[in-house]
Amino acid sequence: MRVLKFGGTSLANAERFLQAAEIIEKAHLSDQAAGVLSAPAKITNHLVAIVDKAQAGEAYQVHLTEATAIFDNIIQGLHVINPQFDREGLKAFITAELEDICAIATEAAKNKFCPDNVSATVHSRGEKLSIAMMKAWFEAKGYEVTRIDPVKKLLAKGSYLESSVDIAESTKRIETEAIAKKNIVLMAGFTAGNEKGELVLLGRNGSDYSAACLAACLKADICEIWTDVDGVYTCDPRLVPDAICLESMSYQEAMELSYFGAKVIHPRTIGPLVPLNIPCLIKNTGNPEGKGTIINSEVATDGLKVKGITNLDNVAMFNVSGSGMQGMVGMASRVFSTMSQANISVILITQSSSEYSISFCVPVKSADKALLALNNEFAQELKEGRLDPIEVNKDLSIVSVVGDGMRTAKGVAARFFSALAQANISITAIAQGSSERSISAVVALNKAIEAVKATHQALFNNKKVVDVFLVGVGGVGGELIEQIKQQQAYLEKKDIEIRVCALANSNKMLLNADGLNLDNWKSDLENATQPSDFDVLLSFIKLNHVVNPVFVDCTTAQSVANLYARALKEGFHVVTPNKKANTSSYGYYQEMRENARQSQHKFLYETNVGAGLPVIENLQNLLAAGDEVETFEGILSGSLSFIFGKLEEGLSLSQATLMAKEKGFTEPDPRDDLSGQDVARKLLILARECGYALELKDIEVEGVLPQGFCDGKSTADFLAELPSLDSDFAKKVEKATACNKVLRYVGVIENGKCRVAIKEVGGDDPLYKVKNGENALAFYTRYYNPIPLLLRGYGAGNSVTAAGIFADILRTLQGGVN
Repeated sequence: MRVLKFGGTSLANAERFLQAAEIIEKAHLSDQAAGVLSAPAKITNHLVAIVDKAQAGEAYQVHLTEATAIFDNIIQGLHVINPQFDREGLKAFITAELEDICAIATEAAKNKFCPDNVSATVHSRGEKLSIAMMKAWFEAKGYEVTRIDPVKKLLAKGSYLESSVDIAESTKRIETEAIAKKNIVLMAGFTAGNEKGELVLLGRNGSDYSAACLAACLKADICEIWTDVDGVYTCDPRLVPDAICLESMSYQEAMELSYFGAKVIHPRTIGPLVPLNIPCLIKNTGNPEGKGTIINSEVATDGLKVKGITNLDNVAMFNVSGSGMQGMVGMASRVFSTMSQANISVILITQSSSEYSISFCVPVKSADKALLALNNEFAQELKEGRLDPIEVNKDLSIVSVVGDGMRTAKGVAARFFSALAQANISITAIAQGSSERSISAVVALNKAIEAVKATHQALFNNKKVVDVFLVGVGGVGGELIEQIKQQQAYLEKKDIEIRVCALANSNKMLLNADGLNLDNWKSDLENATQPSDFDVLLSFIKLNHVVNPVFVDCTTAQSVANLYARALKEGFHVVTPNKKANTSSYGYYQEMRENARQSQHKFLYETNVGAGLPVIENLQNLLAAGDEVETFEGILSGSLSFIFGKLEEGLSLSQATLMAKEKGFTEPDPRDDLSGQDVARKLLILARECGYALELKDIEVEGVLPQGFCDGKSTADFLAELPSLDSDFAKKVEKATACNKVLRYVGVIENGKCRVAIKEVGGDDPLYKVKNGENALAFYTRYYNPIPLLLRGYGAGNSVTAAGIFADILRTLQGGVN
């Protein structure tokens, strides 16, 4: 005998109803089958709503109308397929049942109350009608059908809305049923009968449990749960598309997973099967040839140490604490006896080793009732101050990692908690069973999905994913996008995926949680309708539970730089070539780093100084190793490196500047380069890295241009007047040449002071040969002296800068690129 249970989605319409019927028929022909049916999808929701709204005095007729339509569509569809199907008889039967429900609702509306025993008969009417339709279908095909009445055959104890089946007594009752071998067996799920013979429910979604109970009573060979997924997954595949469908799992793993929120099977399903060692097979009605997931007592051979990650939402945590608890015998017993007497289920328990507190979780719907019960039980202790006021923390979720193999696997807990930390998720409490089969962490409800995603990524997937949110798509930003496109295939071989989930300019932005198609990003952004808004971006990330977001700023805007502290606090990594943030006030400089530290996210700005040169990382490593910068000298501007190199070759200042502008070395207005302010910002960044608490105004700046030269004039006017400075500069060049020196624009850090100025350098100076757009940075330290640590290379250009940003993005990955 095979027992097959079909859920609501498997019976939602005529097509799916027929699929279920064909599976039952095929099973019956090979080995007698018993089908256990739920109500068609949405029916139970409608029936519950009818009772609830009737009691509340609200209109409920729409639910009756929609329920009638669902049944009519199924009946009509089955009649079209098989004209022998008793459409009219079924219609009359269903109409009578729905009229009875309408009468009950009318009475409930009149009394503003519906007793639980009556509510139970309404809530379960969908299962009754499913059986009537399936029985009529098989009879139309010439089969004889035995309908097991669960109210008469399954004895249950408990309340009208939540009862448990007595398997031993129910087995005796079913054994009295003469079931012919040729007959198809059908039974409604969700219901049983109490000792008075009244209908009781087995809890919401209890049809899985019904099937398991029937399988136990019939001593079936297998219990099959047919649903709308291919089996039990390592986590909800709707949340994590690459979740793995498991081939097998143990009874204990299945019970742990269902207890902690797995939706595929009802938490009580496995219990009746274990004593008789009846396997449970989870399969997909829409894919009957799929293997499914087998749940049994055998040792798994799939090699998976962890079988699943679940989230049980809407729980409340209670903390009972106080100095009076230490050494007080029986406190735990009183706490949990109080919960038991109040008929409240305790989901998770944790206690401090100091005996100072006991914490536990209950369903949030029971929180108020639990608090009242505890306050009554410990009224005297609370009054005397031996207990602190009982704390209740609502809006929580329990995220659990489950697997038999965890008992022998090392590092699972470490990877679990590390994944939560990386996703910026705070842990309220931790619990682990003595079986070492599960580890649970209590987290904020709004972080539960992110927690599941991050944990699954850490435990099941070697692929590392970075979600990039790029602001600024001009020269550097556009080049970065092209580099990401070009490197996708290479990174895929390294199990790295970079998804650009947002592109924004000053006016518009594009958003896609799965990653934007970058083939036509320019036109897509041009046609976008969403205005650029950081708050919208934050809402988007929270709504889509993005685990590893990286905010990349390729603008030069102060307004965007002002967002970094908030972005770091909200759980972004921040990558930027924009120097404005690191040269803002020292207070803001410190705030960004503190937020990064607290959120355990990275603030990376390698391209602030030297573009693609590894300046910042090398300096940070040097200082971390105990070295100390005594003096620094550097050429920090690619544009000024080019201009001063051309002066050396005999060009005038105006000629060299115009050439640099034409080649793209300078900003559109070369005064931005010639003012020396860009170099001052870079020097300030280096000084702050060295530990100097300086502001931008503390940097002594001698610009290339005389102070006030061409202020307020257009770029064209400036370039027209620039030749007036050529003769003065020619004299400076001539003077330096006479001393076998060259002019360079140099930033210097010495004795805690910073200055940027034109400097004459001789042939023995490491900056002597630096020109043509190169940067060079000479660090004289305790370790590197008299020969400095010298970093030299091209420090300007979109490609070089974008490559440096790309490298920083990859550095946000835990473990980096292997």
